[in-house]
Amino acid sequence: LSSLKKFDEIKKANQAAAKKLVEDQLSSSSEDDDEDAEVKQGKILDKTFTIYTSQTDGDASELERTRQYMNEAFQSGAMTCLICIASVKRNQAVWSCCGCFCIFHLVCIQKWAKDSLFLVSSPLTDDDFGKKDYPWPCPKCRFEYKRSETPSRYYCYCGKVENPTVDPWLVPHSCGQICEREFKPPCGHKCLLLCHPGPCPPCPKMVSTTCHCKKAKPVARRCSAKEWSCRLPCGRTLLCGQHTCENPCHAGDCQPCPRVSKQPCICGRQTAERLCASPQWQCEQVCGKRLPCGNHTCEQVCHAGPCGDCPRSGKRSCPCGKTKFTLPCTEDVPTCGDSCDKILECGIHKCSQRCHRGPCEICRQEVEKQCRCGKHTKRMPCHKPYLCETKCTKIRDCQKHQCRRKCCSGNCPPCDQVCGRTLGCRNHKCPSGCHRGSCNPCPETVDVKCNCGKTVIKVPCGRERTIRPPKCKQLCSRPPACHHSTQEKHYCHFGQCPPCRQPCQKMLTCGHLCPVSCHDKALVRQTGLHQSAGPWEQPSEPAFIQTALPCPPCEVPIPVYVLKKKKKVSPLPCHSANPYSCKRFCGRLLDCQNHTCMKECHHVTKLNSSADGKKAGPECSQCEEECTKPRPSGCPHRCVLPCHPGDCPSCLQMLKIKCHCKLSVLYVECLKLTCADLKEKELLISCKNQCPKELPCGHRCKEICHSGSCPLNCSQKVKLRCLCKRLKKEIQCSKIQEGQVSLECDALCKEMKRKASEIKEAEAKAAIEEEKRRQQAELEAFENRLKGRRKNKRRKDEVEVEQSSWQKYKNLIMLPVFGVAVVMV
Repeated sequence: LSSLKKFDEIKKANQAAAKKLVEDQLSSSSEDDDEDAEVKQGKILDKTFTIYTSQTDGDASELERTRQYMNEAFQSGAMTCLICIASVKRNQAVWSCCGCFCIFHLVCIQKWAKDSLFLVSSPLTDDDFGKKDYPWPCPKCRFEYKRSETPSRYYCYCGKVENPTVDPWLVPHSCGQICEREFKPPCGHKCLLLCHPGPCPPCPKMVSTTCHCKKAKPVARRCSAKEWSCRLPCGRTLLCGQHTCENPCHAGDCQPCPRVSKQPCICGRQTAERLCASPQWQCEQVCGKRLPCGNHTCEQVCHAGPCGDCPRSGKRSCPCGKTKFTLPCTEDVPTCGDSCDKILECGIHKCSQRCHRGPCEICRQEVEKQCRCGKHTKRMPCHKPYLCETKCTKIRDCQKHQCRRKCCSGNCPPCDQVCGRTLGCRNHKCPSGCHRGSCNPCPETVDVKCNCGKTVIKVPCGRERTIRPPKCKQLCSRPPACHHSTQEKHYCHFGQCPPCRQPCQKMLTCGHLCPVSCHDKALVRQTGLHQSAGPWEQPSEPAFIQTALPCPPCEVPIPVYVLKKKKKVSPLPCHSANPYSCKRFCGRLLDCQNHTCMKECHHVTKLNSSADGKKAGPECSQCEEECTKPRPSGCPHRCVLPCHPGDCPSCLQMLKIKCHCKLSVLYVECLKLTCADLKEKELLISCKNQCPKELPCGHRCKEICHSGSCPLNCSQKVKLRCLCKRLKKEIQCSKIQEGQVSLECDALCKEMKRKASEIKEAEAKAAIEEEKRRQQAELEAFENRLKGRRKNKRRKDEVEVEQSSWQKYKNLIMLPVFGVAVVMV
């Protein structure tokens, strides 16, 4: 009961909290809070941009990107950790990527970096591990960081303050100091904003700078846009050395000369029109000049300089290279006749042919070849590759799929299957190749719109189900749900409109107008529709529903009169403007003659003129109490009549009681039992069956069902035996319990005991003599073995043990004795 009571209290408290929450959401006070938050946010942004705008004369056009990052930092749920797909809160430690400026939880990025480094270094051996600093990538932009750059502490955006405090008047995770990070590309100046998320804006400093070609006079320009062109011709000499650059003033090196001119080839035989930027070129003609030997010509294609000596002059080797000859350049070198012995393409065997010209044949020598995977061998020609049909069962680098390549050498290729795992957004699957570790975050973004669709924000995919919709500044265009023609102005929202606060102004039955707020859509607690089976069952219906309530009673004051006296009193509300009552109890005696009327003072109609003024009338309450008069002694029942005058009737109800032995259930009239004396009660409560109780001796009581303890004189007959169990006799159980009777053994029993003891003694003596003879025989056999006889001629001594006289004649003695004993029994 206590647990149910506690559960009811908690249930009521939860329902009250839910009601308050619904009312707060439907009220327009939240809009005022949102407006205050936006004003506060605007002040923080202005404070952050103050120093920058002072350098630009109030121009904030270059701050739009930074403003977007800061707005996301302020908006609840806009900043999302792409690793865990959860919101980044003000009081959580974060880390910002310097490439894409995406913000992650510090714990998430530490785990990401650890897993990335483990996956990269897991194929390495213990000797190679640690020799190379493998990088880990940003989950979004894949910007690589060194192992030493893994974040270990929580810093603000500018990196000056460790563990920045949470300040509601600063940008979340900001220290509030000037950023002072160097601009990219570096210009020598530092960022002037307060510590902020996202990239730094362009440098706002004013510098004096000249154009790219240095011809124009220096002018004052913004440092972020100091590179400018005067649009005059460049005029710098090109690489060809003949012409100048005609392009407008530009940055960097000049382009190659675009003009065309006639230029000779390297050998000077041909001329062609070519770009001035590439004057050297080769024609496709062979040189053909006579070499110094006078017998051959140069075979090189268009070249510069002398052709050189004849390649066939001097000492030349035979095709196999073992013998050298000095011959004129007009004669070919002959073969030497020796074996070729060049290494064949197999790289193992040598050519067995005679010295010959041209390439050697393929290796046809049969060898014992091992397949690529090393599991099988086969004898076959050396030039043929041997691949077995065994499929590789090793797991690929994805640690999921087998290689399944035939005759794999062990260096399995990367897995070519698509990963296909569901990403953290729960909307898309990983399109990358099958890999180990966590998948990259989903790169998609989703538009989250307000109810009217005019305000849109972009959030990472997967966050659209948990992020709050954007705040819309458009007015709600829904028609009013109450009887009023127009509704109060409020902004666009989801769900139901807030309750109408206009006066009701409906006509009441009394003719007055309802002055309370509109109650056509009032929240009413829903009860009685579902009975829960226990505290564990959740209610299936909502705790509150919106319904139209009737107008409350009219509260317009109206003067009234006191009952009977017709005297004016102070005005009462219109709904209760009835004859006045003193609010005391009536106190008239009811018809039961036991109670009085408990109604408030009310009008009583007199049925006749002679009626007593203290007697109840038809307007008084009816007595609904039970009869409380005392009952006869022993009667547990109440009076069956309601409260009544006079004595109560006799009790005719049946009592359900157990008999003395507690085995049978009896039904006895209550009046008989309460009016009976002791003997009659004894007979009424008895079931007339044999008593089931057990006596101390173990037998059942022979008496009829009775009260109290059972008698001890057991009349059951039992068998009594002597000590040797030969004699037996039937005697009454009570006499045995009292110890009056015992059965002693007779002379025959004693004689049988004596003979049995003699037989046991004789058997014991015979066993002792037998043991002595056996020991003597073993002693003699041992002495014979010690006389030095040869081991192979030794014979076993047979010791013949004579039987004793008892063993010879014991059967003749025992048979008559047992025969006599059986006859006597």
